[in-house]
Amino acid sequence: MREKAVPELSPPAEERKVTTLEYTHLPLGEDVIAFAGYYTPEKEVRLPFHGREIMYVTGHIVIEATCHEGTCATCNYWYVIVPGYIVRWQYRKNEGGLPVSEMEPVANRETQKEIEQIVLDSEAVSRVEFR
Repeated sequence: MREKAVPELSPPAEERKVTTLEYTHLPLGEDVIAFAGYYTPEKEVRLPFHGREIMYVTGHIVIEATCHEGTCATCNYWYVIVPGYIVRWQYRKNEGGLPVSEMEPVANRETQKEIEQIVLDSEAVSRVEFR
């Protein structure tokens, strides 16, 4: 993700800069190889939230070898990643042909807790992470 500053598009109306990130949408249902295992993005959800729209991605992580105190095992869990508020939806494609959206991260901890509760009430996941 690349950072850049853009004027805020929603209230408060005073001029200020916010940080945005580019989020690359991964193919859904396809495993992504990662250190010690893989993860699979399963769905993207666009959620209206206080006059704006946030996006989150649900998925499944498999850790193929986790070792602790001489014991090795596998583990897996379901997750949600919240890239943030949608600023521009799939406004371009990257060099690999994947769609890219511009997102504003959710920086306020109280807002994160509110979103986390909404997600946990509607998705069968064990973790919610914010980018």
